[in-house]
Amino acid sequence: MFRTLLIGLVFLSTLGLSGCMSPPVGLDVARERVTGQKLYQVEVKPVAEPVVIGKLHSWEVSVKQASGQPLTGAKILVDGGMPQHHHGLPTQPRVTKELGDGRYLVEGVKFSMSGWWEFKLKIEGTQGSDDVTFNLVLP
Repeated sequence: MFRTLLIGLVFLSTLGLSGCMSPPVGLDVARERVTGQKLYQVEVKPVAEPVVIGKLHSWEVSVKQASGQPLTGAKILVDGGMPQHHHGLPTQPRVTKELGDGRYLVEGVKFSMSGWWEFKLKIEGTQGSDDVTFNLVLP
């Protein structure tokens, strides 16, 4: 009886954990989004694909004003983490270079495990301050 109960508990806890590791159904993983207050259009892309777990890599962030004009001279802060695991990024990525034409280089990005990650940007530019969050699902 005790063994059956123990096996059942192990099964249920494993099932619960595996469900927690799956991204939400219908998660929007678009790499181009409008910021929360609709001040900017933002696109993110890794400099090199595929995105490798446990390695440092860089991302390019392109920002346009709502009018479609590239945003130059912006201040961009980078944050993120794994919502289902309640932890942030294992590194502190930052913008290291403005590449021109509204493009910025973010270096020091690292994802320590597979699963659902949020990549959050706070953008301060000519139109004001606004935020955008990108969902990434890494195998």
